[in-house]
Amino acid sequence: MSGALTIRAGRRTVEVGRPEKVLFAEDGITKADLATYYRTVSRRMIPHLRGRPLMLERHPDGIGDRGFMQKDIPEHFPDWVHRAELPKEGGTVRYVLCEDAATLVLLADQGCVTPHRWLSRADRPDRPDRLVFDLDPSEDDFAPVRDAARWLRDLLEELRLPSLLMTTGSRGLHVIVPLDRGATFDDVRAFAADVAGVLAARHPDRLTTEARKKARGGRLYLDIQRNAYGQTSVAPYAVRARPGAPVAAPIAWGDLDDPGLDARRWALADAERLLEDNPWSPAPRPRSLGAAADRLRHSRRG
Repeated sequence: MSGALTIRAGRRTVEVGRPEKVLFAEDGITKADLATYYRTVSRRMIPHLRGRPLMLERHPDGIGDRGFMQKDIPEHFPDWVHRAELPKEGGTVRYVLCEDAATLVLLADQGCVTPHRWLSRADRPDRPDRLVFDLDPSEDDFAPVRDAARWLRDLLEELRLPSLLMTTGSRGLHVIVPLDRGATFDDVRAFAADVAGVLAARHPDRLTTEARKKARGGRLYLDIQRNAYGQTSVAPYAVRARPGAPVAAPIAWGDLDDPGLDARRWALADAERLLEDNPWSPAPRPRSLGAAADRLRHSRRG
């Protein structure tokens, strides 16, 4: 392939076409830069993707173009890329599964800036092993996001549910609860809605569960909408299609005390620094929602 860049990723070699193509015009970040970043972080990122259907956010003409979201795996993908065919209303969708570094590099070659992952794995797609709260601020001030994250962590600890924290690379933070796959999406979503409702009731002037922006009144929105079959959440270490190429980065709870923290604290240029520490290690044991739901009901009655 003329003009291609060859990248060794694990046991495979992937050719990146038009590697000099600029994808982030304001920053001069090229397709080669994107592919190299994903190869660099692959050992940390792949465990968060393996076995999960992906939705691909593609910007083949750069982030200045609107781009598009793609569920079906591109027909021309090589046979070694893993796939999962899953039901949807009226048919099925064949999704990409990213099982190795070579697939990550291949996705970058296709202009996939951001992979978004399911909250369940393809072998049991109706049984999520992640619950996600999206803390979505109404303005650019990050202080309300910090407060909401702390309050949510404290409530989850009352329910004996360990949680993980991640910048989104966009506006807010994600709080993630590892689950044991014992509950359906409907049950997980109902539980998440109850948790959000309790938290909003504790801080009614600061938090809301109101999905309509006009009704939020400047309060931070506790978004639980991703907790449903076929919905996705931005993957850890994924690059976002925004100026500066910010990254959705796992962080430690103590990082909330860093005055420089915001949703775009980490970026593509920080690849090596991102790998210096693993704030999600050791990983908390996945939990059942049954006992937590009982504790939440008791809390609401109290």
